[in-house]
Amino acid sequence: MGVVVPFEEKQPVEPSIDRLVGLVTDDMERVNRLILSKAGSDVALIPEVANHLISSGGKRLRPMLTLAAAQMCGYAGDGHVKLATSVEFMHTATLLHDDVVDESDMRRGKLAARKLWGNQASVLVGDFLLGQAFRMMVEVGNLQALGILSDAASVIAEGEVMQLAAAKNMATTEDEYLAVIRAKTAALFSAAAEVGPVVAGRAREEQAAFRSYGTNLGLAFQLIDDALDYGGSSAKLGKNVGDDFREGKITLPVVLAYRRGSDEDRAFWSRCLQEADIRDGDLARAVDLMRRHRALEDTVERARHYGSIARDALAPFRESEHKRALLEVVEFCVARAH
Repeated sequence: MGVVVPFEEKQPVEPSIDRLVGLVTDDMERVNRLILSKAGSDVALIPEVANHLISSGGKRLRPMLTLAAAQMCGYAGDGHVKLATSVEFMHTATLLHDDVVDESDMRRGKLAARKLWGNQASVLVGDFLLGQAFRMMVEVGNLQALGILSDAASVIAEGEVMQLAAAKNMATTEDEYLAVIRAKTAALFSAAAEVGPVVAGRAREEQAAFRSYGTNLGLAFQLIDDALDYGGSSAKLGKNVGDDFREGKITLPVVLAYRRGSDEDRAFWSRCLQEADIRDGDLARAVDLMRRHRALEDTVERARHYGSIARDALAPFRESEHKRALLEVVEFCVARAH
């Protein structure tokens, strides 16, 4: 009679961006040096405000996408380092501006710059970083890359205005909300990924593939952020859980819960978000309504859908460490919801 030997059940490996980080380590060191150099100024307040956010522990995912895409496409110059730094400066500038518009108190677990130096300094330092980003793009000398990133800057600003118009508007539809995050978040992910093959001089279909990858990764990333604001932790979010609720933001979980709720539920959402009349226990009730109407689960499901599109965009490329790393980024972004 045979002996049955029990095998230890393998624990599933948590998705991570470790492979990506490993592949771009050397280039990211150059990016980090350039960030410190270009954030410098004789005006003391500028590096003080800029470095507060720059050194606060963000993953720098967007510039890593630029570096990995350029490497994957065989780029041998150093223009991708300046483009990656430009991408990070654009992102940092939008965070500084966002916190002013949203009146946020926290950013990446620290007091927002606007709470320490005021709204005016935050906006103006954000403008300085945008100016430095465009200087570096011009230095690279690739007109197409400059066009892609400058278009993204314009689209991001449009997305901010669209979000402002949608704020506290309970009539916002899912399509309208997706248009906001496509502009506000996905545009920079898209541009960050696309300029890699562009600076490497690759064919237009490859540029389009990376553009699709970045766009859909960005959509998935933002939708998971939306879900985490009601069902996550401050550590994962880098801001306080419930900030979107307290700021009256209409995000996809709200849109779904509002549409699917009773008249009483909709009156609750209108009181909290439209009238900004938030009372003790309202955040817990909001989370309960979202769970009852599967708003959080369906938001995560939509994120998975966009993640699948991002993965499919890279399907035509041959297998490589870079491709595996970029596919793992998608898994990592979506897995944050767990």
